[in-house]
Amino acid sequence: MKIRGFRLDDLDRVYEIELNSFSNPYDKLILKDLFNIGMCFLVATIDDFVVGYILFGLKTIDTGHIMSIAVDKDYMNMGVGTKLLIKSLEYYVIFNVFKVKLEVRSTNYKAINFYKKMGFIETNFVHSFYEDGCDGIKMSLDIDVEKVKGKE
Repeated sequence: MKIRGFRLDDLDRVYEIELNSFSNPYDKLILKDLFNIGMCFLVATIDDFVVGYILFGLKTIDTGHIMSIAVDKDYMNMGVGTKLLIKSLEYYVIFNVFKVKLEVRSTNYKAINFYKKMGFIETNFVHSFYEDGCDGIKMSLDIDVEKVKGKE
């Protein structure tokens, strides 16, 4: 498995993963616009086939934000999400960002458990956080540089 930067020719495949992963997916043009304005966008590939992606950036000058991460259902439980998240944390450390935040649907237990396994803690419960009225959980991670380097 390789982690590399997103390219525009990955857009259709990333969008397919997005559609199959979320009940309220980002529009394809929004994904393209986020890339074009400079959001960090990585993909995981196996034999040059995109199997997952992560979209991340800065919330403030010293706090990162994971905007979206998704893995093709046929490639789950193979470490794809873990590798994508660790690579994003490595980028944050390079730029001296040591706190990362994200939001997750309160009903997405698999994602919540994944983030907890990666060291995130729940910081806030937000009623009707999502457009469809679903509650959200805000989570935060203080990056442990040694652990990030050890998971490479």
